[in-house]
Amino acid sequence: MPNRDYRQARREYLTAELREDQVLSDPFHQFALWMDAAIEKIPYDPTGMSVSTVDANGQPHSRVVLLKSFDNRGFVFYTHYQSAKGFQIDHNSKAALLFFWPELDRQIRIEGELQKIDPQESENYFHSRPHDSQVAAASSVQSTPVDSRQTLEQRFSDLAAQYHDKEVPYPSHWGGYRLEAQQFEFWQGRANRLHDRLCYYRADGEWKIQRLAP
Repeated sequence: MPNRDYRQARREYLTAELREDQVLSDPFHQFALWMDAAIEKIPYDPTGMSVSTVDANGQPHSRVVLLKSFDNRGFVFYTHYQSAKGFQIDHNSKAALLFFWPELDRQIRIEGELQKIDPQESENYFHSRPHDSQVAAASSVQSTPVDSRQTLEQRFSDLAAQYHDKEVPYPSHWGGYRLEAQQFEFWQGRANRLHDRLCYYRADGEWKIQRLAP
């Protein structure tokens, strides 16, 4: 394997600053501002976020999914409930989200607990998806071993043919999770690695803001 040294890979962060007097008192409103800026600036997957969970052995796992909605109740994404992440969430509902937007020199970390959303809400969203996406969700047993790509494609083709001109039944093994946020950290890259980090945390039923050292 080639000997590769990444120690000199660096750049300066000069895009913006983040001060306490610049942010909103509600972290969900502040998140909305930054997400709107990301959607305007970033052409591909600005709603992509890393979801980190922990399995029964204490091993962390991360993967990127797409944020589908949020409000003051939390942040919603959809997946297979019987996937690896689903079993991990059943064991330990605590999780973390990470949004990283290098074009803006920004990231947001959000920590909290995951809960399944209302099944009717999941079903409504399922039927709003493109037909082939519905077929894929219904035909895939996510995270389980599969002997070949051909097997996956055959399952998809069989189900697509079965429901060619009819509605795909909503699969109960698929649906949404909502992360109920307990802490936020907004990070703005700054020159000389003196980054701005503002943390929102709950105290006495209110959101408080605290600056963290970079």
